[in-house]
Amino acid sequence: MPSLRDVRRRIRSVQNTRQITKAMEIVAATRMRRAQNRMEASRPYAQKLDEVLATVAQRVREVKHPYIIERQPIKNVCMILVTTDRGLCGSLNSNIIRKAVEVIRDYTSSPEFVTIGRKGRDFIRRYYGGVVAEVTGISEKPDYDAMLPCVEVAESDFLSGKVDAVFVAYARYVSTVRQEPVVERLIPVPQAELQADSVRASEYIYEPDAESLLSKLLPRYVEAKVYHALLETSACEQAARMVAMRNASDNAEELIRDLILYANKIRQDSITKELMEISAGAEALRKSREMMT
Repeated sequence: MPSLRDVRRRIRSVQNTRQITKAMEIVAATRMRRAQNRMEASRPYAQKLDEVLATVAQRVREVKHPYIIERQPIKNVCMILVTTDRGLCGSLNSNIIRKAVEVIRDYTSSPEFVTIGRKGRDFIRRYYGGVVAEVTGISEKPDYDAMLPCVEVAESDFLSGKVDAVFVAYARYVSTVRQEPVVERLIPVPQAELQADSVRASEYIYEPDAESLLSKLLPRYVEAKVYHALLETSACEQAARMVAMRNASDNAEELIRDLILYANKIRQDSITKELMEISAGAEALRKSREMMT
């Protein structure tokens, strides 16, 4: 049985841990609100970009742009894996990676990886050997310019024929306690993204012509999709970390209560033992005096 001093030392250690997790929960909650604002601010732009792309695609159906042409069969794929740079956010990263690996297995056993985030990069290096492009240090503060070179590498490999499709894996923010791992195909652009049944193509006048605009718009569309995925994952990271730290604080409080009860039990046992020893000593002294008399 541990001594009372050891239990009290353990209580102080858990109390210090609880203070740290409480502080991290507050920090994550503040950062989550900022990440949510950035994510929500990007949604109107992404929605309008989808609308413009669909209307332009309807006007130039005869144009066979490389980003639209389907390649069959798909033998080689590039996965843009968006994860976090730090841990302590529950199973967020493992869920994203698991979803990405499940999708990749349907196409090839030797995929190409482009990673955004340290956690995804470390996993790919450990189990797949390496990545063709990477960027780290931007998961909490998404930076479009820092992300762009990685996306350009994936686009270049697709245009050169090195890969037949480009996917992106990230976490979609649903609520504070729910984040969904998502894998979407970026290139070739899915036909569903090119439909604009609710928008009349004649509502727009293009300058220059629609064909030139489509050639410029498709790469920007892919880059905007990846940036929005980064914003979604950033919001998910802070939400998951806040929940994880809250659970850790609750567990620490429960452990502290249990340790305090255990310390009281040890103290009571010690007092009872001392009383029994005193009583036994007093009884022995009384008997010795009776024998002497």
